[in-house]
Amino acid sequence: MKILVSNDDGYLATGIQVLTEALEAVAEVVVVAPDRNRSAASNSLTVQNPLRVTEVARSRYRVDGTPSDCVHLALTGFLDFEPDLVVSGINHGANLGDDVIYSGTVAAAMEGRFLGLPAIAVSLVGEGRLTHFDTAARVVTGLIERLGERSLAKDLTLNVNVPDIPFAELKGVEATRLGFRHKSESVIRERDPYGRTIYWVGPAGKGADAGPGTDFHAIAAKAAAVTPLQVDLTRHEAVGDLAGWLNGG
Repeated sequence: MKILVSNDDGYLATGIQVLTEALEAVAEVVVVAPDRNRSAASNSLTVQNPLRVTEVARSRYRVDGTPSDCVHLALTGFLDFEPDLVVSGINHGANLGDDVIYSGTVAAAMEGRFLGLPAIAVSLVGEGRLTHFDTAARVVTGLIERLGERSLAKDLTLNVNVPDIPFAELKGVEATRLGFRHKSESVIRERDPYGRTIYWVGPAGKGADAGPGTDFHAIAAKAAAVTPLQVDLTRHEAVGDLAGWLNGG
């Protein structure tokens, strides 16, 4: 098996290094990742500037672009082979519920899906300094080993969140749906050294829809949450009502 690895925290991040080392035990791995932290880049592609790629080691490349740029570049001509799977992570922090809309980690995996490959995004969930990246790596490695028994559909992206705890304390792996967060906190207003007003985006809200079956609930129970994602954003059941509304009905 050949695996393309990317992330949104940058090619030097602890998460991607731990993930890469773990995956090399089960597959041939090539890393194409951003040259710096590109968290919350979502699915953005760089279309008005060229992309520059630097080889930093054998099968290790950094790109001066977004996570989606990295995967798009790798799969549309940069690599001389097609990987079997795209894995993005390990993200330094949660990608639960609404987070997936903004996440560069999830976006990198989604880009693989757009280009016809099954993909996995993985994040480590905790407060403060995260330490148990090996737990998330073991969960992902286990999922990939299952691919030898039953393959993933090429239109499927798995969003995996793993609590920041030792592997021995993990309470299983659960299939979940995305929960829903409260409205984000207000922006934070400050002054720069020149007295000008600046703003920081406020913290994400707490889980509002966080009951049984959600990714929030699994993490709270110290289990890994695996959520299948799709790209179709159409609210199909509303198409008929919208047609009636447009026609004056």
